[in-house]
Parts: sequence; C-alpha cells; structure tokens
Amino acid sequence: MAATEHLGDRIGRLRRLADLTQEGLSERSGVSVDVVRKLEQRRKHSARLPTLHSLAKGLGVELTALLGDPPGVPSSGDADSPRLVALRRAIMPPLFTPPAEPTGVERLSPALLRAELADGWTLYHSAEFGRLMEVLPGIIADARLLAAAGTTDQRAAGQAALGKALQLGGHLAIRLGKTDLALSALERAYTAAGDSSDPLLAPMVSNSVAWAYQRQDRLDDARNLAVHAADGVEREQAGTAEGIRVWGGLLMSAATSYARSDDYDTANVMMRTAERAAGRLAKLPPPEDGRLVSVFSRSSVRIERVRLAVQHERPEEALLLAKGIRLSADTPPSWRTWLLLDVARAHTDVGDAEGAVKALEALRRVAPAWMRHHTLAVAIVNDLWSHSVHPAGLRKLAQFLGLVE
Repeated sequence: MAATEHLGDRIGRLRRLADLTQEGLSERSGVSVDVVRKLEQRRKHSARLPTLHSLAKGLGVELTALLGDPPGVPSSGDADSPRLVALRRAIMPPLFTPPAEPTGVERLSPALLRAELADGWTLYHSAEFGRLMEVLPGIIADARLLAAAGTTDQRAAGQAALGKALQLGGHLAIRLGKTDLALSALERAYTAAGDSSDPLLAPMVSNSVAWAYQRQDRLDDARNLAVHAADGVEREQAGTAEGIRVWGGLLMSAATSYARSDDYDTANVMMRTAERAAGRLAKLPPPEDGRLVSVFSRSSVRIERVRLAVQHERPEEALLLAKGIRLSADTPPSWRTWLLLDVARAHTDVGDAEGAVKALEALRRVAPAWMRHHTLAVAIVNDLWSHSVHPAGLRKLAQFLGLVE
C-alpha cells in the first residue's frame, strides 16, 4: 500500500470491498456518517484513534489496515521474500525433522548469546528491520542449540535466550505486518519462558502479546492480559529495577488499551502512576543490559502520554507534556521519532504551522526512511499544504514525501 494514500481513500476502498455504503459503515462502526463522509472526501485528514478502532471493526479489518504504519520492508504482494521465509523457518521449524546432534556448543555461551540478542534488539529499535531479518534466524538457531544441550542450568539459560529471541521475532513480524506469525512466535516464546531461568521473561512476552492483540483490535484481551501480568510482577518482582521496568511497561500497555477503548481518563491515571514509579529507578542498580528489559523510564512514559493526548485530540495538553522532556540515554530511536511526529501533529491541530514544520524537519533529519513510509507524516503535511499560507520549509517536506512536484 502506498504511503501517500490518503486515510479517506483507504477507508473508501475498504468500505467498497466490504460492500458497504457510507451509511452502512456508520451503522456498523458507530462513527457518524458525517465523519465518514468528510474523511472520504479528504475534508478531514485524520481521526482519533478510538474512531479508527471503531472504523476498523466496522470494516472487518485489522487496525493496521487503516493506520498504514511504516513497513519493515517493502511489500509487493508477491510470495514471501527469502529472508522472510528464513525467519518463518526459524520461528516454526519444519515438522517431523529428526533433531540434529548438537555441535559447536562449546563455542556458545549464555553471555555470548545475550550479547547477540542485545545487538538484535538495538537493530529493532533503530528500525533496521532488513538487517535484523538477516541475523535473527541465526540467533534463534543458536538459542535453540543452547537450550537443548548442557547442564540443567545451562539449558534453562538457553531457554531464556530462546524466549527472548522468539519475542524479538514476534516484534519484527508485527512490524512486517505478519500478526499471525507474530503470535505464533510469541506463543513459543512464552513456552520457552516457562522453562527458563528468568522469572520476568513470561510477563515481558505477555506485554508483547498484548501489543499484538491491540494491533488486531482485541482491546479487551490486550488490557486483561497486561493487567494480569502486571499484578503478578508487582507481587513478586517489584523490588528491582528490572521488575519495575517490566511492571511499568505492562501498566503502559494496559493504559493504551483503555485509551483506545475511548476511556482516556482511566488511561491518564494509569500513566501518571507509571510515571511516578519510573522515578524509583534512579535509586536502584540498573539492569545488567537494559536492552533486554522492557522499555520503561520517565521519558518513555511521557512520550506515551504525549501520544495518547494527540490521539484523543488534546493538542494543548500534548504540547505541555512534551515541553521540557529530557530523553534518557536508553530511549530507543523509534520512540524519539514517534515523539517528533506527535509534536508535529499537535502543533498542526492548534494551528501552529511553523512549529509543525520544525518538528517534521527534525524528524526528517533523524529518520528520513521512517518518515517517508509513515501515513501520519503524510497526513500532517497534507493538512499543512491545504492551507493558503505555507511556512518556510513546507514545500521541501511535501516534495520529499512525493506530494508535490
């Protein structure tokens, strides 16, 4: 799907495929026909996230069909690429294949595998999806090998590495638009977590599953899973930095599900609780390698709060939350890019075209490929271009996104 396809064009195409009139879509989704009509006529370039969830449900599609998130790799609709086939095979090995005799175990160690995994998560958070597709099958194979050989403790450490590798495979599959493959990877990751030496791995995988459920518009399932896992971590692992980070990530996930169900007030209360909890991290020894633990810090919570405020058409609140954010050193690049995009949206919504352009120019500098493929960036520039006055820099952004000559 082209990144430059307008949200309204996408809704109209999916509505016709579902054999629905605008009135029929309105009735099935609970979204007013006036909003549907304005979107399809390009008089409205964006919609609140709960509205998009309702439209997706009415159209019978996953939310990603409307969001148009940036793809990990270009998709042409053809057969899976060799790299994706290799990833599928790594996640789901062939059935009835006799297990190979473990070889090379002496060259593997939990420490070496953890380093490989940490590098893999760095690639993921840097949106280096193509490179990650190349190296991840080998990491998963190494983890399976370590999980099948050695002492009981060594196998348990291997299962922990395997669970984390499969979790990474699940995240990558979501970014590739392969939600079913993602859930298959995450189910296997959860099984490995149960046989592992890491008590926090299962809750972290649960958070990933909740994210996959959100992508499928299964908001109740996502919320219930995140709350259940968070309760378990709070009872048993809340005294360490790792425990707080995993618990906080789950709380943020549950809050996001509440927000997407149009319960912004409950989500906001949960986010405030998470932000206070993040303040405790400074008093605790940091994780051995934070890249292998849930993303959670004061800055990550604030970034998510900005996002939810923007998605609920509270731009002034979003800009106030974004003001003075000090990004921690471990804030992944992908979160930084989201913040710039949300700030641009908020500036657009309050009529500050110059502020929006400045944020978009910063986004182009730090993540040009990501920006070019993201529908929301295109929608914001479309919004700005539709006005009679164009601030300096807007034409270059529109040309960069292929919207004008």
